[in-house]
Amino acid sequence: MLSLGLTYDLRADYLAQGWGEEETAEFDRPDTVEGIEEALANLGYRTERIGNIFSLVKALNGGRRWDMVFNICEGFAGMGREAQVPALLDAYSIPYTFSDPLVLALCLHKGLTKTIVRAAGVPTPDFRVLQDPEEAKSLGLPSPLFIKPVAEGTGKGITALSKVEESALLPERVEAMLQRFNQPVLVETFLPGREFTVGLVGTGKEARVLGVMEILLRDGAEKDAYTFENKENFQGRVNYEAVGGKEAELCAEVALKAWRALGCRDGGRLDLRMDERGIPNFLEVNPLAGLNPTISDLPILCGLHGISYQSLVEMIMESALKRVSR
Repeated sequence: MLSLGLTYDLRADYLAQGWGEEETAEFDRPDTVEGIEEALANLGYRTERIGNIFSLVKALNGGRRWDMVFNICEGFAGMGREAQVPALLDAYSIPYTFSDPLVLALCLHKGLTKTIVRAAGVPTPDFRVLQDPEEAKSLGLPSPLFIKPVAEGTGKGITALSKVEESALLPERVEAMLQRFNQPVLVETFLPGREFTVGLVGTGKEARVLGVMEILLRDGAEKDAYTFENKENFQGRVNYEAVGGKEAELCAEVALKAWRALGCRDGGRLDLRMDERGIPNFLEVNPLAGLNPTISDLPILCGLHGISYQSLVEMIMESALKRVSR
């Protein structure tokens, strides 16, 4: 029987250390770990909870090894935080699920990710990465604009103020974001069209789209974006709808092209938004997507397309095992 270690960051552990709600937004709840554990047990795997990178270091130093690690660690510090656990596992020649350190570090930086996908011919809004508010005074991008921290997830830093209607307001908004997150700010052309997320499994030429889901903001939601508050309180603010037909085909084509260009593996989620011509544009990719059975976007998307949580975990494992057996 294959032994699987489980690496993860529990939100409650970091909250107990005094970190805030937004700072810990990307971390998991206990029922996420329980859901993955149950799905893997149903597939016949023997699992062991490891925990975060600090627990992993202790376990490795103590001589613990596993046939594979199911890794959902987001990491806490640094621009390459999602790459830390995979890099450590690589050093010990222990295979793991999902993307490698290079891909995870690259995809956390939204500006570098957009540079790669644009070079691959994937449509994405014009953008700049700013490290000084003075740079915001001469961007050369038409208003309205949209700003976000360059290396955050779960909508962190995205608020009702992220859409900047007038370029004169941009320097002060950029300065506030630089001070708050202590990292560069991504500024891009705001796209007025519909917003989608695309679920994917597999690697390289074997990657495939699981389905496309539209993000629809309800009355009372923060406008114009899938913001942090809208994500955190999605039950009262957001409707999710399965998408088919031509729109789904267009989204799937863009998502697969970006996924393969970036070298993402096993499973994840990719966000798109349509421009004024109805063309889906790449916004960002999550190669380490949330896997809470009931509240994470990827499982919700799968449910809308008739794919069970059990099947999702099984497809992720099949992809990972196929990679490491070559």
